[in-house]
This record gives sequence, C-alpha cells and structure tokens, in this order.
Amino acid sequence: MLPHLARAHRRVLLPTPRTLSTATAATATVSAPAPLSTAELEALLRRDHYSAATRRFHSLLPLLSHPSLLLASALLLRRRSHPSAPPPDPPPLPTTATPSPTSHLRLLIPSRLKGPPLALPTLPLRLAILSAASALDAVFAPRAATFAYRARHAAIRYLRSIPNATWFFRAAIPRQPFGPRHVRHLLDAISAKIDDPGFLDYLRDLFLSDAVTFELGGSELSRGLPQESDLTAVLLNIFFDPVDREVMAIREEVHKKNPRVKDESVLHTPVRVYAVRYLDEMMVVTTGSKMLTLEVRDRILAVLEKGLGVKVDRFGSSVHSAVSEKMEFLGMEFQAVPPSVLHPPMSEKAKRARKMYLKRKAAEAQELKNARETRRKKLGLKILNHLFKKVRRGHEFEFGFSIEDEVQQEFKGWAEETVVDYFKSQDHCRYWHRLFTSGDFLSLNRVRDQLPPTLVDSYDQLQEALNRFLMPRRGYDMTEEVERLEDEEDERQYEKRTVEDLTELKMRVNAPIELVRKAVKLAGFTNTMGRPRPIKLLLCLDDADIIKWYAGVGRRWLDFFCCCRNFKMVKIVVSYHLRFSCFLTLAEKHECTKRQAISHYTKDLKVTNEDGVPEVFFPTEREIKMMGDKNLSDPKPVDGALTMILVRLAVDETSHPCLAHFCAGTDTTLYRIRLLQNRLNVDPLNEKKWVQGLSAIHESLNKKCLPLCSMHASDLLLGKITLQDIDCTQFVDVV
Repeated sequence: MLPHLARAHRRVLLPTPRTLSTATAATATVSAPAPLSTAELEALLRRDHYSAATRRFHSLLPLLSHPSLLLASALLLRRRSHPSAPPPDPPPLPTTATPSPTSHLRLLIPSRLKGPPLALPTLPLRLAILSAASALDAVFAPRAATFAYRARHAAIRYLRSIPNATWFFRAAIPRQPFGPRHVRHLLDAISAKIDDPGFLDYLRDLFLSDAVTFELGGSELSRGLPQESDLTAVLLNIFFDPVDREVMAIREEVHKKNPRVKDESVLHTPVRVYAVRYLDEMMVVTTGSKMLTLEVRDRILAVLEKGLGVKVDRFGSSVHSAVSEKMEFLGMEFQAVPPSVLHPPMSEKAKRARKMYLKRKAAEAQELKNARETRRKKLGLKILNHLFKKVRRGHEFEFGFSIEDEVQQEFKGWAEETVVDYFKSQDHCRYWHRLFTSGDFLSLNRVRDQLPPTLVDSYDQLQEALNRFLMPRRGYDMTEEVERLEDEEDERQYEKRTVEDLTELKMRVNAPIELVRKAVKLAGFTNTMGRPRPIKLLLCLDDADIIKWYAGVGRRWLDFFCCCRNFKMVKIVVSYHLRFSCFLTLAEKHECTKRQAISHYTKDLKVTNEDGVPEVFFPTEREIKMMGDKNLSDPKPVDGALTMILVRLAVDETSHPCLAHFCAGTDTTLYRIRLLQNRLNVDPLNEKKWVQGLSAIHESLNKKCLPLCSMHASDLLLGKITLQDIDCTQFVDVV
C-alpha cells in the first residue's frame, strides 16, 4: 500500500473532466455520440478476445465515456453473474457529474484489528474499470507474446507438450506490494503506446485511491476473490512485457545458434528454450546444458530487478534438473520422465486378464452366432414344412413379385459363411483330406497310362487343390502360431519403448496430493486420523444447500486437476472424503446414523426439490470414474469455495434485494459469510499452519451478511459464480 494511502479521505474514482479531455475535444463538433456497432462493443468488452485491430488508442479513448459502452459493460457484468437470464432493460446511464468518493468506494474494516482494511469499488466504478481494461486489452493484446497465457490449463497443456526437457527454473518473486516504482514503470509502458495524459492520470488515481491494489508473488490473483480487480490481469501483462521481450530475444538467439538437423537418419535433439508466463508467475524450460540455463536465468532476473524494480528470490529461482527434481508451478508439480512412465506397458497379470476377457468375449460371440443359426434353421424348417403341406393339399401359390433372387442370395450368403467357418478348423480339414485322398486308384501309374490325358490332368488339379486347402501342415498348430505372433509383437513393442526411453523425455503433470490432503484436513472434512467427519457449521442450512456446498468444492477440485496424471488420487478425495463427510453432516443434522443417511439420500446424495423431483448436485461415483481431461481453459481454483461457508440466518422476512449484479429479485434469504481463517484463528500468510498456495478471501468480509435470491444462492454454493459477481459494497448489517 502506498504511504499516503493510510489517510481516511479517499479520492474520486470516476473519470474526471481532465481524464475525458480527449473525449471532449473529439466530440465537440457533434451534438450526441454516434451509436457503437456490435462488433466494436465485442472487440472492446470481451476479456478473452484477441483483437487484430491496429487502431491507435486515441481513437478508442473517446469511447470510454460513451453511453453505449457503459451500457455494454453493464450487460457484460450481468452475463457473468447469471448467463442464462434474459437481457435486462437498459439501466439509467450515469451522468457526467463527479460523484462523492464515499458513494464509489466503500472501506470494509476487518473483524480483527490487526488486519488491513479493504476498499471495494461500487458498481459504477467497476463499469469504469472494466471499460478501461477493455480499451487497454484492445491495444496491448495483439502485441503480447505467445507464451504469455491468460488461462492456466492452456499454459499447463503447453508445458506438457515440451519434449526432452533437461533443466528448468521458476522466476520466484516473493510477496511484495505493487508499489510506486512499479506503477511508474507500468505507466511508462502504457504511455509509450498511448499518448493521452488524461487517461494515465485516471489510472494513477485508481492506484492512489486503492481502487486497484494487488501484490506480486502472492496467491490471490485470478482466483475469483472479491479483493481482485478486473484491471489486474491486463496491467500485469503490460508490466511484464519487457521480460517477455527478453525471453523472445533469448529464444531467437538460441534457435539461430542451434539449427535443427534435417537428416531423418540422424537422431538429433536441438537446443531449445521454452517459457510460460501466467500473470506474475514464469517458468523457463531448456533442452540444453546447465550453463546455458544459468545464463538465461541471469538475463531474465536482471530485467526483473534492474528494469522493473521487482525483488527476486535468488534461492527460489535456482536451476533444477527436470529429470531428478520436481518443480511447482501454477499449483501443479512438473517433472520430465521417460514415455514408459506416462504410458507403462501391461503387466503379466493384466495380459492374462486381457486374454481371459477376449476369450470370454469370443465365446459369447460364438454363442450368439450359434443361437442365430439355430433360429435360422428352425425358421427354414417351418417354412419348408408349411410349403410341403400346402403342396400336398393341392394349393397353388401366386406371388405378385419374384423372391427367388432374394432367397437365393440369402441362402448363398449363409452357405458361404458356414463353409468358411467350417474350414477354419484344422480337424475338419484333416478329416476331409483323408477322405478324398485315401484308396484312390487313379494315382497308380499303370492305370493313369490307360486313361485319357484330360481326365488325368483334371485329377492332378484336384489333388493340388486338396493339398493346398485341406492338407494339414506337419506339426502345425494354430495356437502356437498365434502365440508366436504375439511374442514377436511384444518384442517389437519392447524395442520401441526402450529406444524411446533412451532418447525422449516427456513432461509429467501431477496434482500436489499432499497439499490437497492438508487442505481437506484444514477445512474440517477429515479428523486427525484422516477419516471423514461432519462440519457442524453447516447444520443450519437446508439439506439441498449442504449438498450444494460440498458439490461446489468437489467439482472445483475435479475441474482444476482434471489435466493431471494422478487425477485418480483427487477422485478418491472427492468421492470418499467429501462424500462421506457430507453424509456425516446430514446424519448429525437429523440425529441419525450414517447408514440411515446413506439409505435415505442414496450414495448419489439425491435430494427432492419443492416439486418432489429428485435432484443430484454432487457428482456421482460413475460420473467421477468416467472423468478425464475436459479441455477446459481456465477453471476457477477451489480457494474461494473451500475457505468460505454461507450460514443461513433465521430471519422470517427480508425486504432487501438480491446483491447479485443486475438481479431484481426481492424474495431473498440472508446469509452470513464465515471464513475459514477466522474460524481457525490462523493467518493465511503463515505457511506452517496454512496450506501452501491456498489463497483466502479478505478477512474484512467475515461475518458480513448478504441477501441472495434462491437462484444466486444456489449458484454461489455450487461455485458457478464467485463473490466478484456480488455487490460486496451493499452488505446488510445484522446484529
């Protein structure tokens, strides 16, 4: 926090007349601003839109105060809060008068005096911040580096595709506030592309008033927490652009010095440098020597320290072996392993089980085929018997169409299938060969001389055909041939795996299962022995809300770690620990046993709604078993859902509207926010008592009450929306 921010007085946060000087000059000759097209609004407002526009920012800045842009920003916030809702009526447009600071920035004091206060912007200010972020994104997104990712899973999939990694390191940035020197570097980078002093002063005002504040090296960025700003991700990408340029220069130098060998007969692994950056986290992977990796690290850290004024942890930025050590990045564990580790060969037990399975499937197929042939025979005999009786009685058959060709084709197909299947057996072939060749007098020479040559030639051709198709091979066994082919295939696969293990390395991504278990224990899902236990703070909720809260935590964990190699371990945590903790909580509420709760709700945790229709919110065991990589872009981590519990208040009537953005519902229920760190009296910055990498909601929101309608309360419990989609400045004071 800046030194002069401790003053109680807060500055004005909406754009001032000075900020809009460019807009005033641009629109002085017209009476009213022209309406924006749909394409322009989408290009300005969509956060994930990589616009190819080359317009300079001075043509975009007059739109910041445009009424249609503010309206579209409001529609965008509404779409985030409840995407399935119909579009609302246009809200009244804000006036150009400068409002008071207290109406656009609310200061929340934490329940504990040692905690810092939290300044939250109101909805009009959030619209202005979103407009500024959209305009900056339209200018700087086309210039961003390709490895500067905006989604976690996209960055993880790129790291997973890196071949033959030998060394890697992470640019470790310790926790530090984004202070005045960082703001100066940021504004200098923006001013290099945007020539507008008024807009730069507006951004500076946002930092001075604490409307936009964050820390580098923390774990609170892009996690759906209420203390985050919509402008943070765009500003960080602009701030770290010099580091991206330095990495691009390093990669270009390495590629020029180490070209790829085009000869396919030569096994060659070129030296390459790969980098991934997500907000303030960066990881660099090389396929060369350790000295090259150290040189790359020193150049990147020099840009961070000298060029941007960022403190760097030299010890945490050490170079590690990608083969023998693990690297934590974006909440995952990375390590280079041989391909056989990711795709291990089948064990002998698995091979035997597969053979038994194939044998059983073949027997079942043969049984079905025999049953089908039996039905055909019975049907044919019935038809022939019926026709024979009709003919004996003197009846004549008259058909309006000819079926001889169809019947002939059908019987021909049956006959061919029967003959082919029959002669697949070696025993049958041996039997018929013995019948055709035994005791034949035409093989005697004195008899052949007395016969016509044509008959002898026909006989010889018949013998050749019999020997070719029916004569069994000496010592030939079909089973031995199949086993021999299988052994040869196993040898080829073994040779291929051996060569790949000696020449290739692939990146393995694992979930930090120990940290997941520690988080499960910290949140109260399990006891000290690691067994499920109830959470008594949830007893005041309805049965459906209890199940929804557990489902929200479980689904976020499953979505976040779905791309990991050890995803099965996360499935066990969700399917066993969370599911049975939910059963125990429901049993504690209704004062029954766990067995009775399972019998009532079933293992799928079904609950009936008001209409008597059963609903399932928690993922079923079959659904969890079938889960895999969902190809998601940026799922929200579990932090916000795990560290917050909504406690329903026993209030009969409430006249407060729903606090979800642009929700006009008045049939609301009061919920009190209970934060995990306040319940345990633990400082989230203390990694010994807290979980490493687990962020926490700002403690100033603890015990705050918010009215929510049934739809948004359900979405918040299920994790479909976060507190960023709630107007946290309008909390209700309840004693």
